[in-house]
Amino acid sequence: MKKTFFIAMAICGLLFFSCNDNNTEKDVAQVETTASTEFDYNVETFGDVKILRYQIPGWEKLTLKEQKLVYYLTQAGLAGRDIMWDQNYRHNLTIRKALENVYTNYNGDKNTENWKNFETYLKRIWFSNGIHHHYSNDKLRPEFSSEYLKQLLTDTNTTLEGEAFEVIFNDKDSKKVNQAKGVDNVAQSAVNFYGPDVTNKDVENFYAKKKSPDPKKPLSFGLNSKLVKENGSLKELVYKSGGLYGSAIDKIVEWLEKAQSVAENKAQGDAIGLLIQYYKTGDLQTWDDYNVAWTAATEGNIDYINSFIEVYNDPLGYTGSYETIVQIKDFDMSEKMAVLSENAQWFEDNSPLMEEHKKDSVVGVTYKVVNVAGEAGDASPSTPIGVNLPNANWIRATVGSKSVSLGNIIEAYNNAGSTGRLKEFVNDTEELELEEKYGQKADKLHTALHEVIGHASGQLNPGVGETKETLKNYASTLEEGRADLVGLYYLYNPKLQELGLVDDWKKVGMTAYDGYIRNGLMTQLIRLNIGDNVEEAHMRNRQWVSAWVFEKGKADNVIEKITRDGKTYYNINDYDKLHDLFGQLLRETQRIKSEGDYAAVENLVETYGVKVDQNIHKEILERNEQFDSAPYSGFVNPMLVPKMNDNGEIESFSVEQPNAFAEQMMFYSKNYSNLPAVN
Repeated sequence: MKKTFFIAMAICGLLFFSCNDNNTEKDVAQVETTASTEFDYNVETFGDVKILRYQIPGWEKLTLKEQKLVYYLTQAGLAGRDIMWDQNYRHNLTIRKALENVYTNYNGDKNTENWKNFETYLKRIWFSNGIHHHYSNDKLRPEFSSEYLKQLLTDTNTTLEGEAFEVIFNDKDSKKVNQAKGVDNVAQSAVNFYGPDVTNKDVENFYAKKKSPDPKKPLSFGLNSKLVKENGSLKELVYKSGGLYGSAIDKIVEWLEKAQSVAENKAQGDAIGLLIQYYKTGDLQTWDDYNVAWTAATEGNIDYINSFIEVYNDPLGYTGSYETIVQIKDFDMSEKMAVLSENAQWFEDNSPLMEEHKKDSVVGVTYKVVNVAGEAGDASPSTPIGVNLPNANWIRATVGSKSVSLGNIIEAYNNAGSTGRLKEFVNDTEELELEEKYGQKADKLHTALHEVIGHASGQLNPGVGETKETLKNYASTLEEGRADLVGLYYLYNPKLQELGLVDDWKKVGMTAYDGYIRNGLMTQLIRLNIGDNVEEAHMRNRQWVSAWVFEKGKADNVIEKITRDGKTYYNINDYDKLHDLFGQLLRETQRIKSEGDYAAVENLVETYGVKVDQNIHKEILERNEQFDSAPYSGFVNPMLVPKMNDNGEIESFSVEQPNAFAEQMMFYSKNYSNLPAVN
């Protein structure tokens, strides 16, 4: 499960490791790099997006064998890039390939406003892995006419016709994921996990009939398949070799087999082998076997995520989006932060949860700070900054989980320049000074507590099904809010200072609380168009958490809404009482999850997390107009380029940074287009 948050108002998949400090100087591979002492994190800005670069600290400390492992895993990830595009929308690949052909072959006037708008539209599509906004889920609107596009297609001898052309300009399939109450979420969502005639009821009835061989270890039904109707009957098209997306999956397998040949140890190699078997068969029992092996494989400097993982893009939370992240352990930071996983049981024992909802034994929780070496699919270009996996509750309970913070991604955000928005939305100089001094520390700790303690905490009541079955379309936002609340509850606690993680726990906690409320009630609204409801799971959870504590604390004026010079601010008057309110809400969210209380989660989310105060929203957008920096950020990936010897073997790598976003996107399309336009 992913953790996202704002750093300088820019949004920020997964992994782990353990250590291997046995490298000697002669073992370390030759490295050439384009990195300079004055590294430029910024690439370009277009639309509402800023593109950044990141470095790969620790790359030069790896052996040549370890570098090969990173390279092969990165190539495996990119090999499946097209899967994410097709999962996002059935016409995405057709549209992308046509527009890229125009981009490559157009020889007309490229100084016109129309052409510049065409370039921006294509870049926005690249960034979102499709024609729907990566965060709001709304369809991207081109700022050029259909007549202009037709002329471009004619001039470049490019074919794009029928629905694939028309949908760019009409209102059909306007929302990639529709989480609205009272509609058929599957039928109203453009995401390509279900056939055109499939409904909510079809999905729920189909998977309700599926039974796991061991009820205590429920399989993740629907995780790797598309549910369609053929002659009136429901049928799964499984993602596997020889099945749906088979041509891309075969390429993934080729690279994973190379990676397995240079695995750091047997446990790591065995896990990769199970992932290969899963891709070949599509068998969900093999998927669970892989996750057990992957979770237990904690030795080594390299780790990865690769497959169909997070279910946020499925309106009912069954099917996983393809994503991959390859990472190198950050040795120094991982040592400093290991104290969290070592004390996981203390946090569980001292939480405000009902006793029957606490785990007697929190097992196998590992936490590492890592440096990303490459990302693809749902993790790129927009990337999370922390992840906890696996998602199966029974594996978490019996084997454990891995939690990571993506250190070099966070570093890139922090060094890419600030926007000045902070000064506009803080209530006073004290709040500003706290944020400037403790903000980064508070954000990093919240991410760590969210992933390590939050997602690993609590347990389901005996006999209660998986949350995707009990809480349905509210499962994702409930889980993310619950993990946020764990982090918030412990951020304002002297235990953090006792563990040596902070120098002043109270000020760090105050800073975290200020930032969370400010974001949840105001600043995240810059991402919405006026009149929109909140749709995205993380945005919903930040709003319902903040709005709930604001309302429940009104009698004691815990959080005060202030209007000054026609502008709205929120000021926390009592941090101790706010801490207690976070604890109360955490207790309730865990009860909802543990008991599978659908009515309660529906009431919580719909009451506090969906509707937006239109007056405040209008005000926030107007106040934000003075800032020209983009509200969203994402990344190009460093290019790992192998150097071959006379025998055709890799002898070293260079690490090269792309000069432009379009340069990398076109390179990817040329070298990793492993699916046909229609699947």
